[in-house]
Amino acid sequence: MTTYNTGSDAANTIVRAFLTKVGEFYLEQTFNTGNGKGKAEWLRVQTESFNSKCAYCGEEHQKLTIEHLIMFNRSECGLHHPGNIVPCCSKCNKRQRDADGNYLSWQEHLLSVCENIDEYKERRSRIVKHIETEQYPKLTEDEVNALKAIANHLYSSTKSELDKSLALYKEIDATLVNRR
Repeated sequence: MTTYNTGSDAANTIVRAFLTKVGEFYLEQTFNTGNGKGKAEWLRVQTESFNSKCAYCGEEHQKLTIEHLIMFNRSECGLHHPGNIVPCCSKCNKRQRDADGNYLSWQEHLLSVCENIDEYKERRSRIVKHIETEQYPKLTEDEVNALKAIANHLYSSTKSELDKSLALYKEIDATLVNRR
């Protein structure tokens, strides 16, 4: 539960909503993993594709969360789509960053989690098969750049609207205070 909401929180939420809608566009249906058919799809991915185990460490856990292979943010623009989600334990759901501060790719993250190259190859193969089976769209570089441009626009305009709304409130409040 968030204890302090910022403009960045709202901006990130609108970016994720956009990436969800684009994922649904390619999927040609809604994909709400919280209930209904989307939740059933998520449970199917966990059980059938990954045997109720973390896609990274391969261990069985009581609680597995959704991990977006291509990160679900304005930097990478991974879509909310069955082919981009895998079950992940809480320990593995913490991607490291490289020396430049960028998050590791899912392949690099997997390599850092696996104890040996054979584990890596087996888990990578399972994940790649999952991506292909679920028909995650193969976006061109131009399409990804378009998503990034729109996501960055949504992010900055949402933060800007918050600032403008606060200024408007202060203006109205000052007017009301002067009338009291």
